[in-house]
Amino acid sequence: MQSNKSTTTATNMKRIILTLSLILLAITGMAQEPAYKSSEEYLALRNAMHHAFNDGDSARFFPALKNLQDYLLEQGDLHGYYTQRCNEIVFQMNQRHIFEAYKLARELSKELREKKVDKERYMALNMLGHINNYCGNKAEAKENWYEVLKLMEEEGYYSSMPPIYMNIVNVANDDSPEEADTLLEKAKQISIKYAPERVFDIETRQTLSYYYRGDIDRFLEGYKAYKEGVAKGLSSVHGRSLEVYYLAHQGKVDEAIALAKEELGDEGKDAVVMILEKAGRWQEAYKALKNETASNDSIDNVVLSNSMEGIADEIRLYEAQRETYRVRFFGLMGTIALLILLIVALFYIFMTRRKHMKELEKAYKRAKESEKMKAAFIQNVSHEVRTPLNIISGFSQVIADPELSESLEERQHISQMMQKSAHQITSLIDEIIGLSLIQSTEKMRREDTPLVNALLRKTIGEYEDVANKGVELKLETTLADDLKIKTNENMLKRIVAALLENACKYTEKGSITLRASETDQRLCITVEDTGCGIPKKDADKIFERFVKLDSFKEGIGLGLPLSRKLAEQLGGTVKLDTSYTGGARFVICLPITEE
Repeated sequence: MQSNKSTTTATNMKRIILTLSLILLAITGMAQEPAYKSSEEYLALRNAMHHAFNDGDSARFFPALKNLQDYLLEQGDLHGYYTQRCNEIVFQMNQRHIFEAYKLARELSKELREKKVDKERYMALNMLGHINNYCGNKAEAKENWYEVLKLMEEEGYYSSMPPIYMNIVNVANDDSPEEADTLLEKAKQISIKYAPERVFDIETRQTLSYYYRGDIDRFLEGYKAYKEGVAKGLSSVHGRSLEVYYLAHQGKVDEAIALAKEELGDEGKDAVVMILEKAGRWQEAYKALKNETASNDSIDNVVLSNSMEGIADEIRLYEAQRETYRVRFFGLMGTIALLILLIVALFYIFMTRRKHMKELEKAYKRAKESEKMKAAFIQNVSHEVRTPLNIISGFSQVIADPELSESLEERQHISQMMQKSAHQITSLIDEIIGLSLIQSTEKMRREDTPLVNALLRKTIGEYEDVANKGVELKLETTLADDLKIKTNENMLKRIVAALLENACKYTEKGSITLRASETDQRLCITVEDTGCGIPKKDADKIFERFVKLDSFKEGIGLGLPLSRKLAEQLGGTVKLDTSYTGGARFVICLPITEE
């Protein structure tokens, strides 16, 4: 039940969080109402913007927003002006234009920082928190919102702090219920002192948490308190959810489902799954989860497509500015297109595997786990692609400057950085393609007979520019130059390349040595480095998918798992030599002739 609660919380937040943002921004500006806000001109401009915002009409919204922003600047109201800048970000998020919203939020944050408008800095951080939460970057979202609370406290915006606490609660509630409870209590204490009208809503939200966790006794106590509050004329945005879950607890499952569908909107879909699961109606719960997953995936695909289109626009702008780099960016566009196709393929794989599950309850649990894996995959891939793209985009702007005065050495450095970023993206796609390949076939065809030494020389040569400056790449082989091996040449090269790529990432100085020898009709290839090394306890863990011992290094944790799987399909093995202490040493063993 805990995992289903996570889905409910996340979806509900996507539905209501943007409205809460607008309310927050309005409240923090209500300390002293400027006189101009009662003028007919201002009211007309504000209403025109609000109507277009609520209708989602881009053609009307952006001109109306520009007129209102110009008016606020004329009045010298910076708080009102930056509030409207945030409304523009919210509008883009409502349209699922996440890439555009992210760019606007970053620009706003930079502008507030450079102009030293400290009183309004929390606005940009709040927007970044919502964007990160929407994209699944929960840790970054929490970090953003904690910074917002710090700034609000410094500026005395106490009455507006509870909604920010509630944002963090909705993120933390899945992984740390204790932290969520602590945050709710803090929000309640602040509300009691500065915003009493929020207390009832916070208490109602806590009652929902009790139901999610299965603490029915406390849920019933909270529900009783809620009904007493309603009798006194109080209200809460969570009230209808409480009514739905109370009906379900009373055994009126069908009535609860009907009320959820009628009253809770998008949140009702999650509530239906939760209610059916608690009632033990597994087949209906599984069907409801599949329908909800398909709906959520459709939304995620729209958002991802928009983000990719935004990246494509940046690339086209770069090509227009610097014609000489056209070929590289055409390749980058193709890479991005492949990424989209692979994500769709992975989604299809997940859905296909669900259909073949024999036990309904086990299938239901695996479906939810697959959903989490996909979210982590998209988040990691999105981060790993965005970083080198930002580097390429930034340097492209430097190169396009007509007053460029950098020396030849500096331009060469820029070129090297762009090439390294392009290599990172290419390596990422190679890993994903390799993962898809090993999942789609049980045994690799071994019809090639490459010269081993020639293949190793060519492969290590490709990493001369990838290794960190000062790191020496060496090839030591006892094999005869005419020695051939019956294998799959492309896959053998992928195995060696994955281990060299890993060595280059973690070796800051010293050397990387590629060795080859023959023992008992088996080829032994060793990749040895003088880097930071790998603890013995992690010798098997590093071969699991998406595992990274250093989260700050580039990559998504597929290189080592891919090398081991490919070696197994070629009849061999890849292992970490835990007896080596000077860094890390990986050993590949393959049959020289087909077994």
